[in-house]
Amino acid sequence: MSLFDSLSRDRLEKMAAAGAEVRECYRVLEKASANVVGEIIANQGTFYEWDHYPDGDVFDHDSHSQHYYHSHRPEDGEHGHFHLFIRREGIPARMKPAPYGDTEEWPTGDEIICHLAAIAMDQKGYPTHLFTTNRWVTGECWYKAPDMIELLDRFEIDHTYPSWAANRWITAMVALYQPQIAQLLKERDDTVDAWAENHDGDVLEDRDLEVTSKISLDIKHQIKQINKALKKL
Repeated sequence: MSLFDSLSRDRLEKMAAAGAEVRECYRVLEKASANVVGEIIANQGTFYEWDHYPDGDVFDHDSHSQHYYHSHRPEDGEHGHFHLFIRREGIPARMKPAPYGDTEEWPTGDEIICHLAAIAMDQKGYPTHLFTTNRWVTGECWYKAPDMIELLDRFEIDHTYPSWAANRWITAMVALYQPQIAQLLKERDDTVDAWAENHDGDVLEDRDLEVTSKISLDIKHQIKQINKALKKL
């Protein structure tokens, strides 16, 4: 049984709708010879490695979602990547940070953030990979995978700053790849646990462990598999 065959009709239909949304975003952007990355970094001055784009990040104060774009891994063939978060008010109070970490202070109060995943982008402004990272990379509060997976459906950027098309695309990508992101989060936890067994010190602050899970992206194939699974139901 494939991953898609194990999904409910409701999940598959949400993914199919997200796939249509991704295609629609590409349609309107490409009519203007634009792309998602260009929309995010436009009118931001000189593009510098490590700086966040747009300046000040992007927040949705209803869903408490956040994203920003930056670049620092040219050796991997990336132009840059989006980091996607849920902030404190979007995290149910029953969810508690994982009992890890004893060498660095984690964010508290309104500064609490939870990193869901990152989307790597190529030089033409199209996605190549999804990946997760160790805690030190984003300075987040560390939650275990089951809680993180529940938060995926809460992610939404529903406004026009700095680009409606880019925000719709990012939101739709999370929904389109929800099962794979869920699997990446489980693999992230497994990677961290395995690393801790073989290394001394605080695993969440170990600079030798940065990317904790990763998959390549093929949107056309993803949509094809979704439609194929729906036809079987």
